[in-house]
Amino acid sequence: MIDLREEARRVPVAVAGSSDLFAAARDTWFGRMVNEHSSAAVFAGLAEQLRPFDAAAADTCAGFAEEERHHGVLCGAVLEAIGGEATFPAPATTALPVHADVPAREAALRNVLAICCLAETVAVALIGAERLEMADGPIRRVLSDILADEVGHARFGWRWLAAEAPRLDAATRARLGRYLEVAFGHLETHEHANLRLGGPLPAGAADLGLCDAGAQRALFRDTVETVIVPRLEAHGLPARAAWASRRNPG
Repeated sequence: MIDLREEARRVPVAVAGSSDLFAAARDTWFGRMVNEHSSAAVFAGLAEQLRPFDAAAADTCAGFAEEERHHGVLCGAVLEAIGGEATFPAPATTALPVHADVPAREAALRNVLAICCLAETVAVALIGAERLEMADGPIRRVLSDILADEVGHARFGWRWLAAEAPRLDAATRARLGRYLEVAFGHLETHEHANLRLGGPLPAGAADLGLCDAGAQRALFRDTVETVIVPRLEAHGLPARAAWASRRNPG
């Protein structure tokens, strides 16, 4: 079991609102806690993948891993404040994809694209929009802290891509385009799984971190099509075709 209770209870979060909404909010914050904590292992793996040829980038990603673990604690603090417990079964360890079919540096770029340029850029958009719907208070401050770090994670990915792009030849760009078909498909599947459609939200729901899944799905799509795809295309990657041909798992 992963037990974040002691650390979470040291974070001052006092939540007001209707207890009728707390059960739904507990599900949301439990899921966030698990996702954020699990992201620490993702960045730790990326750090090790980058270390052989970019020690500075590896150290940065190792710092991101600590930030993600702290995000898990922050989410656990909200969960505790609304009657939940900041514990969960340790997830099965999933190794970062090795991408052994391509050179190591290209393999690392694939993971930087998927983790930072795609997933973290989407996270910035979704968390930012959610935060704007909230009244000022402890939960909004938690989201503000998380958002600030996620902005850094996304920017790291775009900077690393900008540094790598000039050395990519046509064959590498084509391979990355085929990879993006898979990465976009996984991203869409993951986001839709976390944004389950339901009825209209009652008053006060946004202040507890409950969001309109339909609006968030639309924002996800807009972020991909108007932010991510054009930026990838600007670096010479065939992202528009990849998004159109995305391959959802299963």
